Amino acid sequence: MLKKMLLHWKSWWRSIYKQNHFILKLGFSVLLVGLVFRLLFSRSDVILEVQETPFVQETLFSPPPVSFNLPEIVDQIGNEEQSGRCNLFIGDWIPDPSGPVYTNETCKFIEDHQNCMKNGRPDNGYLYWTWKPRNCKLPRFNPHKFLQLMSNKTWALIGDSISRNHVQSFLCVLSKVEEAFEVYHDKEYRSRRWLFPSYNFTISVIWSPFLAQAAIFEDYNGVSTSEIELHIDKLDTSWTDQFKNFDYMIFASGEWYVKTTIYYENDTVLGCHYCPKKNFTELGFNFAYRKVLGNVFNYILSSNHKGMIFFRTATPDHFENGEWFSGGSCKRTEPVKEGNFSLSEVNKILHEIELEEIDKATAKASEKGLNLKLFDITSLSLMRPDGHPGPYRHFQPFAKDKNAKVINDCLHWCLPGPIDAWNDILMEIMLNGL
Repeated sequence: MLKKMLLHWKSWWRSIYKQNHFILKLGFSVLLVGLVFRLLFSRSDVILEVQETPFVQETLFSPPPVSFNLPEIVDQIGNEEQSGRCNLFIGDWIPDPSGPVYTNETCKFIEDHQNCMKNGRPDNGYLYWTWKPRNCKLPRFNPHKFLQLMSNKTWALIGDSISRNHVQSFLCVLSKVEEAFEVYHDKEYRSRRWLFPSYNFTISVIWSPFLAQAAIFEDYNGVSTSEIELHIDKLDTSWTDQFKNFDYMIFASGEWYVKTTIYYENDTVLGCHYCPKKNFTELGFNFAYRKVLGNVFNYILSSNHKGMIFFRTATPDHFENGEWFSGGSCKRTEPVKEGNFSLSEVNKILHEIELEEIDKATAKASEKGLNLKLFDITSLSLMRPDGHPGPYRHFQPFAKDKNAKVINDCLHWCLPGPIDAWNDILMEIMLNGL
């Protein structure tokens, strides 16, 4: 009986939370008193029943303590789940004994830093999970069907190293049908293009971490010799010059905005983000990110593009007990349940800006007949702290010393790994317009 009461209470809480916060508090207090009374005077086996509810369920690997905030959980659930409508981005990771469709041995497109199995990661349980939306079915990505649909088409993934991570996943799955040939790369191999000759299908990755014009003084390992110089009023021509050539595009950004950066507007210093040694106005990364995203969406809205354009939200990192430069690591070996891992404050700000800006843009795009879609992978990615290379960004990092101190990568994704599920979602959106 108590379990039914809790289920009714959860439904009631969700429906009235946003209507009247005062009534909500009062109602919660009354229910809490009632529940306490019931617990005090009922049989002891009721305690076990309460422990089996989602609100107090423990995970198998004992995550660190997480603050519990019901309003945040209700917001995460969203209107789609309450109404029963399909939202591909709300769901759970469930066991999948079939595992990935490719391996590090069958795919040559995996870069060394994401080749976790080759680099000696000892566990492989993270490979046997699949993403399951709660109110709809999500078929596995079908490479044959995809390539048939994409005959004579062009794709581009535009962004930072996560976009490069994603394109490798794409290529690995598609190579099960036909192996792609590289037809272009820039000097640093950061922007590249591949061709599937039987289908005349090309897929590109364009390096543009800010989506705006930027001078970056950083090597491949992230070591900087000077502050980044970002022109917030000028979009990056590396993608604008090619924009009309692509039928499908996935834009993404965010992570680079938290770095020390000097902002320019009209070729004049406007301010900066975290530049204590400079006598500039501290504007914050949120100011610059919102400004540039607005410019990106305005460009898209004025383009009359006839294909499909996605904006992918920033993927969260999973560093625990420090950051990448201070001993942070990601040692988990299984997914977590929703709410068991919190977004960092930085990721919360990035995600909020992204949702606000894309919401305004998609409303205008609909009026113009443009196909602009949100690709919100933040929440589903947050539940996969087990999917990163960690110390296995490096080849056999503990071969000579089992206690060796190495820098962990808790941002990018192992291949194969959780990022492969993004392809399943993309294809479903393409086929059914969800």
